[in-house]
Parts: sequence; C-alpha cells; structure tokens
Amino acid sequence: MGTRPLLNRRLQGLGTTIFAEMSALATATGSINLGQGFPDTDGPREIAEAAARAVLTGQGNQYPPGPGIPELRQAVAEHQQRFHGLGYDPDTEVLVTAGATEAIAAALLALLEPGDEVIALEPFYDSYAACIAMAGATRVPLTLRAPAFRPDLDELRSLITPRTRLLLLNTPHNPTGTVLTPDELAAIAALAVEHDLLVVADEVYEHLVFGGVHHPIAALPGMRERTVSISSAGKTFSFTGWKVGWVTASAPLVAAVRTAKQYLTYVSAGPFQYAVAEALRLPDEYFAAFRADLLRKRDLLADGLDAAGFRVFRPEGTYFITTDITPLGEKDGLEFCRSLPDRCGVVAIPNVVFYDDTEAGRSLVRFTFCKKDDVLAEAVERLRRLSPA
Repeated sequence: MGTRPLLNRRLQGLGTTIFAEMSALATATGSINLGQGFPDTDGPREIAEAAARAVLTGQGNQYPPGPGIPELRQAVAEHQQRFHGLGYDPDTEVLVTAGATEAIAAALLALLEPGDEVIALEPFYDSYAACIAMAGATRVPLTLRAPAFRPDLDELRSLITPRTRLLLLNTPHNPTGTVLTPDELAAIAALAVEHDLLVVADEVYEHLVFGGVHHPIAALPGMRERTVSISSAGKTFSFTGWKVGWVTASAPLVAAVRTAKQYLTYVSAGPFQYAVAEALRLPDEYFAAFRADLLRKRDLLADGLDAAGFRVFRPEGTYFITTDITPLGEKDGLEFCRSLPDRCGVVAIPNVVFYDDTEAGRSLVRFTFCKKDDVLAEAVERLRRLSPA
C-alpha cells in the first residue's frame, strides 16, 4: 500500500468525533451522559404509534421516492407556512434527507468547489468542518466570543473575499444557545445580497427558543432564492434515532442539493417519514408545552451548575448550556471533560473541539439538559463535588 496515508488528506485531524469518545466514556464508567444531545425519553406516543402502523401496513418498508414521500413534503411545506409564513412547493422546493446531518452534507457537497471559502459561526458543529473539507473548500470562522456570543458584523464584512461562496448559519446556535436577532439577520442578509453569496441555514432548534421566536433568514428580502434552510424531526419531536430531516429552498437549489443527496443515502427512514408527517401537524399546544418543559429543565441545570461553581451562560435556545470552568480553578476543557467521569460520574463535551481558535474555547464546556428531571438532579448533586468551596 506504499507510504501514502489511507485517510483522505482532507479529513486528516478529524478522526473519531468527540461525541463517540465521550459517550463511550459514559458507558465505560457508568456516568450520567450530559454530553451528547439526545433525550432520554421518547416523543409523543401517537407519533410512535403512527410509525408502527406504517411498518405494519407496509407504508415505506420498500424504497420511498427519492425526494421523500409526498405526504411528508406536503407537511414540511405546511409547517414552513404555518410557523414562518414561507411558501414552498412541496414537489420542487422540499427535499427529505437522512436527518439534518445529511442535508448539511448534501448542501455543502453540491454547492461548493475546491478553493471556495465558507464563513461559519464558530464554535461550529463538528460535521460542518468535515463536510466543508470533503468539498475541498476552506472554512473561515466568525467567532462568537464569551460572554455574549454575538456575531461581530464588522468582522463578518471583513472576512468576505472574492473566494467566499457561502455563509453557513446556525440559529438557534449549538453549542452557545445564541439566537440571532432580526437586526443581526437583516445585516447578514444584506451582506449576502451585496456579495451574491449563498446561505445554508441550520435551523434544527427552531422550536426551542426561550424568548421570542425563531426568525428564518430565508424570509428576508432577497434571501429566498439564495438560502437553503435545513431542519429535522429529531430535536423537535424527541425521536433522534429516526433521522428524518429536510431541506426547503428554491427549486434550482433543491435540485442541486438533491443531486448530491441521491448519491449519499438515496432514501432512508421510509415508515418514519409517514409518522413525521403527522408530527408536523400536531397542534400549537404541543410545541408550546415542549418549549416550556425544556425551559424548566434549562433552569434546573443552569441553577445547579451555578451552585457547583461554574460560570453559566444561560442559553436563549437549543438544549445545551455552555459553561466556563475557570472559576473551578480549571483551564483546559478537554482535560476536564476526560477526567470528569472519574471525578464525579458525569460526562460533558469540551467546546474547544468546535473551535479553530482554540484559545477562545479552551475553558468552555457544554452540558445538555434534554434529560429526565431526576437525572438532571442527580447530575447536579454529583457536580457539586467540584465546587471550590
């Protein structure tokens, strides 16, 4: 095989994800896993029953249509109109994917070429870096800095070059919990129009905003024809293992993304697509109750982390809390997270893995609060052992 490395050089340094490492550590030590963002309870029973019914009646057990079943594409279009006032043709402007992760991969592989630059909000979800690398493009971070984690719009303007092809946005933002304001989005949209940039908007936490509402950038002037909006069922309906996501965009953009997507999974999650179509039509009360429950859990964990001695950055959205470990006398988040299971039986994620600017994220650690109350309470009790007091 010679001396050439087996791994494509574009993926050098990416290796095993931090989520796999920390989840394995949680299993090995029997620790409470507040690292990986998956709920420990399932979503609505009637939606689970819809999936079971689809399996038993032969709906989706064989290959579904490549773009997704018509029922789900229609439900996605209705959802975009109902919550955001955005009209999409379910036949040409909606694409069903294997979760938001595949949607991101397909969008970036379809829209980028070697030499292109992508400006992304840093810290960024790890798949962003991998997908940009696989496309042969270059990521350019716009760093959200503690304690406010707001984008510096003057810095954003300065980062745009003739090679900039695309802005990769994530709002509500994982891991900081920042929700971009209408003014911030308007300024970003103006830059996209001015420089003729595409936008990929990861909006999987769109229903988890704790003050106000999510504002999609695609709704702003000049943005519908240049924005690929991405969301999924996993975070909103607590069925993360189903991996049902979707893209909404103009027909030319969807056609481009579909071209790449068909050579990734082609299709997936056939019976679950029928169930998600029903989930998207749940009454407003479901979405309000879901948000209120997660807000209560956020405050339960945030208060506990504060009492344990962390500096807590209470999030505006998502189901993650970013903390600073410096008040505990710690400096290195990666080292801290690797030792945390043995010290107190809790697993968290070091934010530094989401940064190119490692100093900006070195002392930051992320916890998830999408867990049962008794699990959060026990985690908080264990974490109190770390308090310098």
